[in-house]
Amino acid sequence: MKTTFRLQNLKCGGCINTISKELSEIKEIKDVIVEKDSSSVSFEHQSTDDASLVKETLKQMGYPTNDEENGFVEKAKYFVSCASGKISK
Repeated sequence: MKTTFRLQNLKCGGCINTISKELSEIKEIKDVIVEKDSSSVSFEHQSTDDASLVKETLKQMGYPTNDEENGFVEKAKYFVSCASGKISK
């Protein structure tokens, strides 16, 4: 199955780098594509549990989906994820 999530806080190449790296490390997730212009991530998976795992991983990294809360904690996590993505380029 292919799933696409629209994300909050996706701002730059550092964000793209971090999201791509983290999601690609999940065994069940394949073909991760992160697009800054549409603030989205698409990926292939086998079950709805896999998609839920990706959604939770994104939220923990500071990139909640558009239907989730984007409070201070999420924004702080995003800032750290973005910065680490810029450093590891």
